[in-house]
Amino acid sequence: MQLDLPLHLNPPPAPIPTLPLKIPPPDIPAIDWEKIAKDLLIHAGQPALADRLKVRWNPQMRSTAGTAQFATSLITLNPRLLLFGTAEVDRTLRHELAHLLAQIRAGRRRIRPHGPEWRQACVDLGIPNESRCHHLSLPTRIIARRHFYRCQNCLGIISRVRPLKNKSACLRCCRLLNSGRYDDRFRYRKFSPT
Repeated sequence: MQLDLPLHLNPPPAPIPTLPLKIPPPDIPAIDWEKIAKDLLIHAGQPALADRLKVRWNPQMRSTAGTAQFATSLITLNPRLLLFGTAEVDRTLRHELAHLLAQIRAGRRRIRPHGPEWRQACVDLGIPNESRCHHLSLPTRIIARRHFYRCQNCLGIISRVRPLKNKSACLRCCRLLNSGRYDDRFRYRKFSPT
């Protein structure tokens, strides 16, 4: 069961204006970012993770600056970061490295992607005031929202790119009228806005 806020309480984010960018060749990095990342992990007391770590460039990335995959110890970076300078590449590398470091410290326990464990890992990696999202002018893609749902109680509307798979109810109505618990009375019903 899922609870969502109506569209008028949770508007979609405004798109960030972008500049046309040429992607620099990712196969000729002047700096060995993987070695830098491994040195940071060894300094943070995680030599086993440093041995498994891989850093790759992915020219198919568009608006994402980087990703970290714990299962494979892989950090993937957007080659467009090179247009913003080596300082931005270094910051993004440390940001993604913090995800891996936080998870290995937590063990099997689930942690929030940008929670307190991640923040502590950022401090340990030398980026104490790191934000969870970048504000770079990377190209974005806006996907049309074609699925519309209405709360039967407050008539609030949510729009989605993909259809709801599970029962979902209006979070506002569930909080106000049912102590925050799911109630089928506030279930979203699909409708056509035309």
